[in-house]
Order: sequence, then structure tokens, then C-alpha cells
Amino acid sequence: MKDTANNYRLEMTGIEKSFGLVSVLKGVNLKVKPGEIHALLGENGAGKSTLIKILSGVHQKDAGNVLLDGETIQPKNTHEGQMLGINVVYQELSLVNDLSVAENIYLHKLGANKVWMNWKKLISEAKALVDSLGFSIDVTAKVRNLSIVQKQVVEIAKAIAEDTKVLVLDEPTTVFDPNDIKKLFNNLRRLKKDGVSIIYISHHLDEIFEIADTITVLRDGVDTGSVAVSETNTDAVIHLMIGRALEDLYPTRTIEIGKKPVLVVKNLEGKRGIVKDVSFSVHAGEVLGIAGLGGSGRTETGKLIFGAHRKKSGIITLNGVEIHAKSPVDAVGYQIGFVSEDRKEEGVFLPLSIRRNISVTNFDSISSKLGFINTKDEYKNILDLIQRLNIKTPHSEVDVKNLSGGNQQKVALAKWLSIDSKVIIIDEPTRGVDVGAKIEIYNLINEVAKKGVAVVVISSDMPEIMGISDRILVMHEGRNYGELSKKEFSEENILRYAIGKPLKQETLIS
Repeated sequence: MKDTANNYRLEMTGIEKSFGLVSVLKGVNLKVKPGEIHALLGENGAGKSTLIKILSGVHQKDAGNVLLDGETIQPKNTHEGQMLGINVVYQELSLVNDLSVAENIYLHKLGANKVWMNWKKLISEAKALVDSLGFSIDVTAKVRNLSIVQKQVVEIAKAIAEDTKVLVLDEPTTVFDPNDIKKLFNNLRRLKKDGVSIIYISHHLDEIFEIADTITVLRDGVDTGSVAVSETNTDAVIHLMIGRALEDLYPTRTIEIGKKPVLVVKNLEGKRGIVKDVSFSVHAGEVLGIAGLGGSGRTETGKLIFGAHRKKSGIITLNGVEIHAKSPVDAVGYQIGFVSEDRKEEGVFLPLSIRRNISVTNFDSISSKLGFINTKDEYKNILDLIQRLNIKTPHSEVDVKNLSGGNQQKVALAKWLSIDSKVIIIDEPTRGVDVGAKIEIYNLINEVAKKGVAVVVISSDMPEIMGISDRILVMHEGRNYGELSKKEFSEENILRYAIGKPLKQETLIS
């Protein structure tokens, strides 16, 4: 191994890849040194995921060369990639839900010894690894019973349990709160000291400037260059990503909010015991933000309203009439929409086309009285949404599984924007979405609110929730601990409520 300061651990040069007539990568170069955290940036559809899948063995390149420690490699599948020391934590989780945490972390060891499996040792090693990351997770628990934050931690643990030379992290912090992100960064710095080469993909530029050493930007399948983090700034990187300067990220809200609440929640409590005595209201045209740390009950509150979880007690009223949504089907009947934070499991139907995904909530408005779909109306609606959300696709019949993560998120949003909802709950609206597409989504949220829809946005991104909300409800340990008006918005105030502390006296006086 030639790990000197002048040599690269990984060299990808002239990489090209096409899918049919669509050229995705056009002579891309990426070089990463040992013990370097190298950020790979670009808009959704720029080619980041395809490049990484070529590196790990998911896809085969059409042209170019890949060197690992000076030796040419071409893994034919992910197993070969892992044997070479290349491990990827994908944006879309790839855990086996019916296996335990320990079994998922050491999946490659299961069955390796044909005589017996030392389960006690396996569990002990898994616990030590998870503990070393700074997280508390029962390694004997089945993965399906974990929160999405815990699942992400298991994915990371699974990747570093191997003898890793190159670790790729694709949007690893989208479900993490600030404390979780701090733990992750401490672990990455530790791996960096051990000489691991880390490729870090994120749309959160503040994270890039905190953790990365070097940045490579892709735009439309071409690398626009690499630059040291110390020699650039946010504006310059955004210009490389989208080819233009970025205007104000959060659109001005000038919407008149209705006087009467559309949705009222009183003393809501879930059967799972996570949500305890939550009360709030949302008015027509209002965007209510729900903030809080991981495990605070934000997502569970949304799912209780949507009927995805069963409530134990409490009252939910819609335009003054009490409703009882015992399932998502009931909620849709009440004209309540819900965009899940976990788009792969709950947000979209991956094997189906964009058209079918969007139309699934809208059959009534595009069907005749006899139940036949009016394809003309359907395509008009679909093409309008594809254009409005700028979903990057050659046509509406592309399967959603073949879209980038950010474009899958847009399809998940489009599904609910295609119907006349009274309430829309959006959990992590821009998870895995690039900075250019974020503006499009924020404008759409404004557009929906302008039509008189009551919008609830759940987000762990504090600048985002402050930028798009009219009020913010902050949850702590399953309860709504406090509420902030627009003039009280600040990261400090959100965090104080999120950890169960009152606002400072000077804040209250002002």
C-alpha cells in the first residue's frame, strides 16, 4: 500500500455511464487520499449515486478506470466491492427488517462457520460497536421495531464493521438531530485518523464546510472541478452545482391566514405511549412547523392524525367536526394527506411508474362515473406536476426506483399535491433534496397554503423550519413543550424547548 501524502487511495478517472439513450456520467474524475473526508456534491440527477454505484459494484462503467491503492479494480457486485474494502451507507436504507440489529451488522458472518454460530460473541461485538458510536440501541431488537434514526445508525455500524478502506456516506444526517450529527462527525474524525478515505455526500453545505477537506462537484454528469474546503465558500460551491447564483432560499410568505382553525388536536395520546397529551391547531393557509429532537414524538404525532398509528385518547376535529381516522384510507377520505420521512418504505411505490404513483391518490377526479380513468385528464395532471416540481425524467412511465433520491421525494410530494386536501402533513420535506430543488418545494408549500390548505411541516432542519413556518410547535418527550411565534424564532429557542428548558427571561420580555 502506497499511503503517502502524494498518493491517492482512490482514483476514478474518465468514468462514463449511460442507461439506454440517457448519458448519466461523462468523463467524471474523483480522487481521494487516505485519511481524507472528500465531499461529493451536485443536484439530484447530477450522477453522484451512479458514480458511487460503479465504485461499489452495483453498476458497471462503460468507460474509464478505477484504481484502489494503485491497483486497477472493477467489482462486479457489492460483495466484491466490500471484499476490496469499499463500503457504502446509501440514502435508502437496505436493512433486513426481520433480523436483529446484531444480525444486520454482521450479516456477512452469518453462515460463514458451517458448524455453529457464536451468538453470544456476535451480540457482544455488535453492542460494543454501537456503543462506540455513542448511541444506545438494543442489538437484539428486530430492525423493523427501530426508529428511522436508529436504523440509520445500524447502517453506519454495518459499514464500519468491515475492514474498510473507502467509506461512502450518502446523506447520512437527514434524520439526525444536532446532537446525533455531532456524534457522527466525531466518529468520522476518528476514522479519518485511522486512515480511512471517506466520501461524504450531502445537500447540507454547512455540514460540508464543518467536516470535509475537499469538495468535488458534479453537474449534469460532468465534474466541474475539485477544490479544498479552505479555499472556497458556500456561494462558489452553489454556483458550481447549479450554474447560477442562489437567490433567497426561503420564499417570502404573504399569505392571509384564516381566522378559524381547520385542524384542531386536543389531548392526543397514542397507544404506543410515545405521544402524550399533545394539543395544537392549524388554520387555513398557515404553515405550522413541528420541531424537536429525535424520539420526541414529532413523526408519531403526524401518523396518529393520519391514522397510520392508533390513538389511545384525544379529539381531532376538521373544520369543527370531530373525525375518527382509524387508517390512512379514512384520513384520505377526510382529505388529509401525509408525506412520510421514509419515502422508500412509506412514501412511494418503487416498482411503479411516476404516473401510477401520482395518480394513486387521485382516481376520483380523473375517473368517469362508471369508474373508467380519463387518460387525457390523468396525463395532463401528471405532466403539470412533473413540470412544476421539476422532476428529472424523460417521461412519466419511468419507474420511481430508477429516479434519484431527491426526485423520488418530489414524486412523494406530487402524490398529495394532485388532490384537493384540507390538511397536508409533510415529514422532512426536503430530505435528500438539493439546494436548487428545495426552493421549488418551498414555493409549492406556499402555493398549497395559498389555496387555504392547513399545512403541518415536521423537520429536524432548524433553518428550514424557521424559514417556512408561521408558528413552530416544539416537542419534548412526547409532549408539546412550547410554541414559538415568528418573532421568537431562533435555533437557541427551539433547542431550549427541545431539551425541556424554558426560554430565557430576556427572550420572554422582548
